[in-house]
Amino acid sequence: MKKVLITGNRKGIGRFLTEKFIDNGYFVIGCSRQASDLVNDNYIHMICDVINDNNIVELFRELKKKDINIDILINNAGIASMNHFITTPSNTSTNIFNTNLHATLNFSKYAAKMMIKKKWGRIINFSSVAVPLNLEGELSYASSKAAVESASKIMSKELGVFGITVNCIGPNPIETDLIRTLSKDKISSLLDNQSIKRLGEFEDIWNVVAFYISDSSNFVNGQCIYLGGIC
Repeated sequence: MKKVLITGNRKGIGRFLTEKFIDNGYFVIGCSRQASDLVNDNYIHMICDVINDNNIVELFRELKKKDINIDILINNAGIASMNHFITTPSNTSTNIFNTNLHATLNFSKYAAKMMIKKKWGRIINFSSVAVPLNLEGELSYASSKAAVESASKIMSKELGVFGITVNCIGPNPIETDLIRTLSKDKISSLLDNQSIKRLGEFEDIWNVVAFYISDSSNFVNGQCIYLGGIC
């Protein structure tokens, strides 16, 4: 049974993916800053602040104690902030980069060490359509996700020789906490950039995840799939 680690999985996309993996026969390790109410024989939850390096080290130390080696890592944890860059507080930008980029790098580093021993692994990172659209008011968020894409491409080159693929998903607006503060006009404007003009759904995310983790996708590496027909 393959082991999947999903960050930021207490709710939203992370929770949905957790339940999907369990339903498809995987053992899932979830982590968030708060406890989860999900109970399943094939699931364990660990308290972890993804921007706290010591928390991450302790999480992987506990996994080793439990003899759990990660096969698939989903770097789902992420935050955003809508502000003109001139009025964005520096600590807001720092928190965004620490959560979206640095946590992704740290989790990937420790998970990759486990995957290398097996000569097989899948790392899936989250980008956003905010990157190709260069969205106004989301400089810090879009920049952090652009950095995730660049990091993913480099990781894919460095880890490919070990049978580990690293790819990205770039969701369009989906009904999660990240877009609930957006006005209807803003969401409508975003959808106008898509060739398929609807909000994304959790199943759309799973479709890409299922493709990336397939054994048949071992030749797909360093890619980013944007949803909604963004080009």
